[in-house]
Amino acid sequence: MPTPLTHPANDAPNTPAHEELGDEALARRLGPGFASRHAEVNGVRLHYVEGGTGEPLILLGGWPQTWWQWNKVMPELARRYRVIAVDLRGMGGSGKPDGGYDKKTMAQDIRELIRHLGLTSASIAGHDIGAMVAYAHAANHPEATTRAVLLDVPHPDASFAALTLLPGPDQATGPVIGGRVHLWWLAFNQVRGLPEELLAGRSRSLIDWLFTSMAHDPDTLDDFSRRVYAHAYATPDAIRAGNGWYQAFNRDIADERAYGPVTVPLLVLGGGDSNYPYLRDLMPAKGTDVTVREVADCGHYIPEEKPRAVIDALTDFLG
Repeated sequence: MPTPLTHPANDAPNTPAHEELGDEALARRLGPGFASRHAEVNGVRLHYVEGGTGEPLILLGGWPQTWWQWNKVMPELARRYRVIAVDLRGMGGSGKPDGGYDKKTMAQDIRELIRHLGLTSASIAGHDIGAMVAYAHAANHPEATTRAVLLDVPHPDASFAALTLLPGPDQATGPVIGGRVHLWWLAFNQVRGLPEELLAGRSRSLIDWLFTSMAHDPDTLDDFSRRVYAHAYATPDAIRAGNGWYQAFNRDIADERAYGPVTVPLLVLGGGDSNYPYLRDLMPAKGTDVTVREVADCGHYIPEEKPRAVIDALTDFLG
């Protein structure tokens, strides 16, 4: 049964009860060999969790989540790859500067992280906002991108500017499993100052609404993970930074016009209950070597809803 919406108490940060939600404690949950680290790159401090050996694979998460959204796939992937799950600029344990939230700048963050790690190139898989950054990295730094995987979201393009404020007659405005969900938060996150006041310490209610509305089975996003994300977005500064990713969309749309089809091999995974039909029609023109695959019986949160499908798809694509 879907997880009901709740209205829990405020998510007070930096208390003893939240010690288990810290990045070092979370990294230990993945098992031996994983470590929580930081790097100063491109003028920002990035947090990442690393484990495994082999060809490098960088994992980038989305809103309103953190690197932890990859926790179900990292241990097995680390048997074959050097897995590096990164908190993007503005996310989780990474720095939250005033600007730089356009995806081209965020891709430069990852390019410099690759160099910092002593690598010449890496495969990059991104979900949601992370998918936008993965695509921007492939477009701007093809020499440093071995392969790229986008999960359920494309890079912002002109079609984003055509999204309507009012929902269509077939779009859901409340929690519903399957079908199209009205993306009201794209507009809400454009507002400066107010979301921080409304959501600080109350982010769990938003997270529960999103998971209930956009997952095929909301129970696959367990209570502990929801606590991790609510803790990560508990402060006004964290909410401001996450909203910055959305406030940069107009810049992202302008940047995308100049890219042209990317030459890096692309794998695109779309949830059958979410964006697969949209991605199937959109993405083939965005690159010269594009494969689009459906993840059946799955909503938007693919790495947590269908970790086995993600592991199989990545290992098949990356080799």
